[in-house]
Amino acid sequence: MRYIIFALVLIFVASCSTINIPNNFVYKEIKTRTFTLASWQKITQPQGVYKIYIEGDGYAFNAYGKPTQDSTPRGALLREIAFADPSPNVVYLARPCQFVSSPICSQRHWTTARFAPEVINAEYDAVKQIAGEHEVILIGFSGGAQIAGLISVAKPGLNTKKLITIAGNLDHLTWTQYHNLPPLNESLNLESYRQQYLTIPQVHFVGTDDDNIPPRLTECFVEGKWPIVKVEGATHSSGWENAYPLIWGEK
Repeated sequence: MRYIIFALVLIFVASCSTINIPNNFVYKEIKTRTFTLASWQKITQPQGVYKIYIEGDGYAFNAYGKPTQDSTPRGALLREIAFADPSPNVVYLARPCQFVSSPICSQRHWTTARFAPEVINAEYDAVKQIAGEHEVILIGFSGGAQIAGLISVAKPGLNTKKLITIAGNLDHLTWTQYHNLPPLNESLNLESYRQQYLTIPQVHFVGTDDDNIPPRLTECFVEGKWPIVKVEGATHSSGWENAYPLIWGEK
């Protein structure tokens, strides 16, 4: 039954945003203590560096402001970037309750608890299962940037070589205040680990026309300590094509 549900989800997602999955990417479900996470993986040099793309928050609310039944992303921006990355080891890693469900999944996991400890633990465990002790470059889109940061600093053990964010939400309390939204009061916040986070090599890509995560939110968080690349004309989920080669070229 779970695979039937997964197939139906893929059909639904495909109807909203079509994307071809390259033949050299293999779909794998990663079982953690709490969630089963969806991933697509291209591993050709197992002893090398792993580039792991972590998805954003997905589709949390419908047009009426009500929480959706799952948080599977409707857009395909991050998958598009990941599937075209020529690096030898590339993984697209979904968030809990995206593409495949788990018994623990509930609406809180894509609303107020989207960065809850059990979510961070699951993403951490998935990355460890994929890369082990090898170096990882974590690329986080939107809320995936928060996940990438938290699994690197809130838990020991990852061999994080670099962090890359794309329209990244690095401080969700400031973000909710900016948009006059209720706080994500069941979630951890990278702001609590900011000084440790800023010791890791990183680069941030921001869209000049992004109304969801305006560039100044990233600028305030990074405090000039790491490069910020402004992508002219990019909104939160479109107009990033000119930045793709720059993202792929990060080592």
